Amino acid sequence: MKFKFSLTYLLLTIFIFLIEVLIATKLEHIFFVRAYLGDVIVVMLLYTFVRTFVKINNEKLILGILIFSCIVEFAQYFTVAEKLGFRPGSLMYIVIGNSFSWIDILCYVAGCLLLFLWVKFNTGKSKQSIPG
Repeated sequence: MKFKFSLTYLLLTIFIFLIEVLIATKLEHIFFVRAYLGDVIVVMLLYTFVRTFVKINNEKLILGILIFSCIVEFAQYFTVAEKLGFRPGSLMYIVIGNSFSWIDILCYVAGCLLLFLWVKFNTGKSKQSIPG
């Protein structure tokens, strides 16, 4: 792991964040988008955010994001937000969440799998273009 700022990943992070805000505010009435697509995309947001500041092994990062996402989801099962005293509607209550779902975990897995495939495809493509 090496600290290294990436403008490209910062711009991707902002773009994905804006998509998440759009989903939460303007597309909340479209069930599939709100319930599933947002959870698939949020792991990509975490990936680009970390890569904005750190150069790290992609596979380890993706696995770490999946583990982190599952921990947050299980925290919802144990109502951690309420136990920590966060009021419904507060920023931390929204970030931690309040409803556990196995489907959310499947969405995180799908998002991480898409990230993994994207990384593998792009890594393979860049290696092929290097004259040898």
